[in-house]
Amino acid sequence: MDGVSEYLKQERDQEWRLALRGNMKNKERTQLERVSMREQAADKRNKNFTEVNLGLLKEQAMLEAQRCLDCVNPTCITGCPVGINIPKFIKKIEAGEFLESAKVLKETNTLPAVCGRVCPQEVQCEEACFYTQKLKKPPVAIGFLERFSADYEQNSGEMSVPDIHDKNGIKVASIGSGPAGLAFAADMVKLGYDVTVFEALHEIGGVLKYGIPEFRLPNRIVDLEIDVLKKMGVKFEKNFIVGATASVEDLKAEGFKAFMVGSGAGLPNFMNIPGENYIGIYSSNEYLTRVNLMNAADPAYDTPVISGNKVAVIGGGNTAMDAVRTSKRLGAERSIIIYRRSIQEMPARVEEIKHAQEEDIEFMNLHNPLEYFADENGRVCKMKVQKMKLGEPDSSGRRRPIPIEGSEFIIEVDTVVVSVGVSPNPLIPQSMKELEVSSWGTIKVDPESMHSSVEGVFAGGDIVRGGATVILAMGDGRKAAEAMNRYLTQ
Repeated sequence: MDGVSEYLKQERDQEWRLALRGNMKNKERTQLERVSMREQAADKRNKNFTEVNLGLLKEQAMLEAQRCLDCVNPTCITGCPVGINIPKFIKKIEAGEFLESAKVLKETNTLPAVCGRVCPQEVQCEEACFYTQKLKKPPVAIGFLERFSADYEQNSGEMSVPDIHDKNGIKVASIGSGPAGLAFAADMVKLGYDVTVFEALHEIGGVLKYGIPEFRLPNRIVDLEIDVLKKMGVKFEKNFIVGATASVEDLKAEGFKAFMVGSGAGLPNFMNIPGENYIGIYSSNEYLTRVNLMNAADPAYDTPVISGNKVAVIGGGNTAMDAVRTSKRLGAERSIIIYRRSIQEMPARVEEIKHAQEEDIEFMNLHNPLEYFADENGRVCKMKVQKMKLGEPDSSGRRRPIPIEGSEFIIEVDTVVVSVGVSPNPLIPQSMKELEVSSWGTIKVDPESMHSSVEGVFAGGDIVRGGATVILAMGDGRKAAEAMNRYLTQ
């Protein structure tokens, strides 16, 4: 029996037959249950870097698409930072017009296959869905459907290239090739501009490449999306550090008329506790970059990451989940998340927490590290942690963690990954003294136009926000492109 037949046998056959016959009334649509994503088994996937989520079958996607009520006032669109016409692309899936569905996505989203994997739809478009808001039922699986549509197009070999206007000959630059810079570049090249993206590293993609593991976002997916931008006419310069290789003034002398700064927030934060400089203590940036971008998990490469058998990751966000799940795949016997609040306060996506729990990751919630200890070789071997309790909510809206006196104890570790946030890349602000920055080092911009204090210099993404999601960065890039076009044509 093939996979589709087996799935049909195991799932609700009567519901499938009802849905797939078409012409359903809205009441019938609301009776359909949300589909589940197929996944690798947890005891297998925690030993490999192959993608965990396996996508939807065609029949699953068409069934889920029939749940969409095609609302007169589609609130889901207002929940999308890049303004995807969500009902339109979903109805194309319902009709079996999968390639047309992908074209709809690309009207506003430069990276649909990426966003379908890593965007927190549950707190954006899906949270605004009619099912969530009015029916108090699980929302339409917009993220699953976005991924299905984009993956179908990629696998078909018929990748569409969005239309572009006639060339206007005006040169503009994107500083950084992360989600903000790529979204900006796509919109500007569509308008006819001569766009060059300058990337400091040897790979295009920014945080999409160095910050997100293969088991969540395969590099080949990012590369295929970037290939579309190249076909649209976007130029890419790798190993080019604006502010070091050349300054903004140098690039102006070469004819660039305006700039979008999307250089991210790659400067790691540490906790400044005793022993933090011992061997075997990494920032999450270094740990993940070595594995994701430098093949550190492959012993054939000369870029190893020394990841031990007892790994502790400090933090509770998506990056912390990525790091601890990576450590398990690198062979750790014990992989632990240490987070000072409860699991309910963790900022990581619910799906990432669930996947980590299934993969035998240990959670030490309401604990905080105080000190690290090293062996005779200077390598971390133990850490002192303290139990915490929750007090009243702080400025973040989460309950403030309070140390419990006398609760300290020692655990054995041989690798620690610190994932307690990042700070903005300081290079551009340091090279442009006239650029106004906040006390946090973020570039100050007009929130409506993303225009900085420097004429012709716009900014978006983590260099402005200090740390945000892929889709919010892309929204900034699109907003900057729209404003820059007005600036250059007024």
